[in-house]
Amino acid sequence: VLYTTGLGYQQSAAMSTLLINQSKYAWLKELGLSEDNDGVYNGNWGGKGEVITSYCPANNEPIARVRQATMAEYEETVQKSRDAWKVWADIPAPKRGEIVRQIGDALRKKIKVLGSLVSLEMGKIYVEGVGEVQEYVDVCDYAVGLSRMIGGPVLPSERPGHALIEMWNPVGLVGIITAFNFPVAVYGWNNAIALICGNVCLWKGAPTTPLTSVAVTKIVAEVLEQNNLPGAICSMTCGGADIGTAMSKDERVDLVSFTGSTHVGKMVAMLVQERFGRNLLELGGNNAIIVFEDADLNLVVPSAVFASVGTAGQRCTTTRRLMLHGSIHDVVVERVAKAYKQVRIGDPWDRNTMYGPLHTKQAVDQYLAAIEQAKQQGGTVVCGGKVMDRPGNYVEPTIITGLAHDAPIVHTETFVPILYVLKFQTEEEAFAWNNEVKQGLSSSIFTKDMGRVFRWLGPKGSDCGIVNVNIPTSGAEIGGAFGGEKHTGGGRESGSDSWKQYMRRSTCTINYSKDLPLAQGIKFE
Repeated sequence: VLYTTGLGYQQSAAMSTLLINQSKYAWLKELGLSEDNDGVYNGNWGGKGEVITSYCPANNEPIARVRQATMAEYEETVQKSRDAWKVWADIPAPKRGEIVRQIGDALRKKIKVLGSLVSLEMGKIYVEGVGEVQEYVDVCDYAVGLSRMIGGPVLPSERPGHALIEMWNPVGLVGIITAFNFPVAVYGWNNAIALICGNVCLWKGAPTTPLTSVAVTKIVAEVLEQNNLPGAICSMTCGGADIGTAMSKDERVDLVSFTGSTHVGKMVAMLVQERFGRNLLELGGNNAIIVFEDADLNLVVPSAVFASVGTAGQRCTTTRRLMLHGSIHDVVVERVAKAYKQVRIGDPWDRNTMYGPLHTKQAVDQYLAAIEQAKQQGGTVVCGGKVMDRPGNYVEPTIITGLAHDAPIVHTETFVPILYVLKFQTEEEAFAWNNEVKQGLSSSIFTKDMGRVFRWLGPKGSDCGIVNVNIPTSGAEIGGAFGGEKHTGGGRESGSDSWKQYMRRSTCTINYSKDLPLAQGIKFE
């Protein structure tokens, strides 16, 4: 199975009061949400498939319900998307940029209430929920400028009276499959850039954050409707394994952008490759911070805490390995553990909370299993290690020392707040340990040695897509390309030249002379 719903473990939902009906959560209706919500949009709203209930990870209470897509509705949506592309592709790129600008403005107006929904449904703290919507807004702003800049060079021809032009055209329909941990931002990265490139988008969000998918789509759909554009330019089908598999196999979906686990991403890649389609993969990360003896510990400690505890360890860029030079190992462990104990844990929508729940009960089980394996492999729990006695999916942020750098659990990405602390002695050793895991997403060193900095950035340094110095592994800006190497998938989203992933390139040779010289001086007479 490609995508599991992860919603089968609360059987009492029908007997519980939905949060949306409680006065405390009346703000959900500002997003156009109700008790029962359509999970399909293609210019019209619908949903005749399985009804799923969305739960709040902070208390495991039901929020509201969503009707997922049937396969017939998926087929209809793809066809409407293809038809909408014929309209969208004819609109000049700067005019498409104007529509994306309006989408950004519409998101700005709902940023607090949409950020609150992310907090309620995903479980991340309020400031991170708002920050995620801000990221979509920022990418919209970036895409507006990009809409006047995309294109290729005019190249000199070796033949008189000839010109070489590199043309970039949209691929067509971009299928976007996103994960629970960033239910707004990752769609935003793909959507804004794909749109200005002239593509239409079909979104399948995570089955555990369907309300966020619906709310975002309502905001985008309103902008399209106000401009008399087909709604299927930005369509949505909520669903699980059947929809994800169909998108991966469907030759009408020109590019599949998948964000999620390496395990599922590998299956998506194989299905797409079978039909020689395109994929853009943003998969797992087993990210390391390396701290050398000359590091500024006043930077190290808050960086390590933010990158390992932020989003309760559920970012793909979360720091999972903290490598410390032997001479500073004990003092850094002591300071980081002290900081862990000061992290304010609470309801994610409380403005003072720094750390919220895990997203699902399954994640809690994975947390406990990983700690047990770490102990069996020689690790010592320095801090945390227990499930918290309170409603919801809360676990203690955990630090484990004493493991070998190549212990099986250290090489396993577990999407929970567990930090493995490793002791190294030499630069060569640290760089090698950074690169020995299968993933290659994010990495960072802390040092004042400029020679070491440039060795780290060079060909024998980090093999990751994100290579930082004196900052955390998480918290990337939108202006750079985001993505990683090896089992992280190789895809790039957001800034730099990531737009090229959403377009196809043609080399065009134009003869404006009255002669027909052949390349390489060939005579064919």
